[in-house]
Amino acid sequence: MHRLAIGAAFIALLGGQALAQQQIDFAKVEIKATDLGHGVYEMEGAGGNLGVFTGPDGVLMVDTEFAPLADKIKAAIAKVSDKPLKFVIDTHWHGDHIGGNEPMAQAGAILESQDNVRLRMAKGQWNARANAMTPPAPSGALPSLTYTDEMTLHLNGETVRVIHAPAAHTDGDSLVYFTNANVLHTGDVYRSTGYPFIDLASGGTLAGTITAYEGILAMIDDKTKVLPGHGPIVKKKDIQTAHDMLVLVRDRVQKLIDQGKSEDEIVAAAPTKDIDKKWTGKGGFVTGDVMVRQTYESIKGILPPTGSTTGPASGKPAN
Repeated sequence: MHRLAIGAAFIALLGGQALAQQQIDFAKVEIKATDLGHGVYEMEGAGGNLGVFTGPDGVLMVDTEFAPLADKIKAAIAKVSDKPLKFVIDTHWHGDHIGGNEPMAQAGAILESQDNVRLRMAKGQWNARANAMTPPAPSGALPSLTYTDEMTLHLNGETVRVIHAPAAHTDGDSLVYFTNANVLHTGDVYRSTGYPFIDLASGGTLAGTITAYEGILAMIDDKTKVLPGHGPIVKKKDIQTAHDMLVLVRDRVQKLIDQGKSEDEIVAAAPTKDIDKKWTGKGGFVTGDVMVRQTYESIKGILPPTGSTTGPASGKPAN
């Protein structure tokens, strides 16, 4: 049962185009824009939250949601800027964040990402646990500009820092920080909808997620608007709360591991029972049991079977 539970969560998060076509009525999706100041907007449709940065030099977009929404997204951008779309930054490789890459590139945008995003998109990946295949992306959807650790864009008088958060949600996560506007787009490294999803099959780890939160906390201040991959905008204190929760869950699961308990025994012990209501009541799909299992498997370095197209990560993740 637990493999099915984690598999269902994986499929929901991956948001592949074929699955999305079946589950989402794109004709009914509306793109909602929220002005965050200094030319930065949040846009919500279906899939991951978009970041849109406007100004006299052109438009930069963070993530692209799904291909069938491309025209609606471009129309929403046209309402806040008459300048061309120049850049797209992919925060990671999941389909609900990069599905619209190709039409945005056809509109003239340069696609950018961390190195591992392009590698995973180009190879595709089969996940045995989820019984799901993400096929290789078409060449027109692949980022043409990649970076390893950090890159900086200077656009519209803004300094945009794009920072790799290694082995967090995936192994290719980018944090996008608009320094003058003081807005941080976290991608799915942080989701304000509940427990995080750690995609072990894509190189994500619990330890990397905790480290990423610590890096975010050191980078931002109490006035920063944090735009998560999914869910409402939050503040620094919310990242601190999420960080402390992950440390608590990690320590509780580690204690049970040290007692010699198996994965199933640890889940049965319900070490998150007292906090599950808070962290599953916001519309998130990661249950307490799934949170415990992904914590256990990350600590123990257990990787889901991914077949021959696993992307750049070939070894077990560090815990």
